[in-house]
Amino acid sequence: MKRLYRLLFALHVFVGIGAMAGGLAAILNPNSPMGIHTDVLKNSPFNNFLIPGIILFTVIGIGNILAALTFTFKLKYQGYISSIFSLALVIWIVVQCIMLNSINFLHIIYFIIGIVEALLSVIMIFENRLFPTSIIESLYNSIIKRV
Repeated sequence: MKRLYRLLFALHVFVGIGAMAGGLAAILNPNSPMGIHTDVLKNSPFNNFLIPGIILFTVIGIGNILAALTFTFKLKYQGYISSIFSLALVIWIVVQCIMLNSINFLHIIYFIIGIVEALLSVIMIFENRLFPTSIIESLYNSIIKRV
């Protein structure tokens, strides 16, 4: 179980630092962050990268760092917090691919990382016997008894 916690911690830190760097680049230079031109935003509601940069920096970046900190402080509900920011990453990547109308290697990598984080978070929730674990187990047991 310690490996699961360490892996999830490392993934949250990795995503958080990367998202904060990318978000900061978009905030500081919203018209051409890291050489990306605003032409790629033609299918999105944005004229530049300022708002996406703020969202990337705060929700994905700071959110994942906060999720990592829950492991440091061993909070009871860290599985929930971790799953929220893991799913936020997955949603971010899907929406980004739709708005940019393209998929590149980094999208695939971060999508997989988000899915892995989410699965590890669910395992953590079950391991700590948090809601909805008991409901799922009782449904599973009632189905097994009928078969």
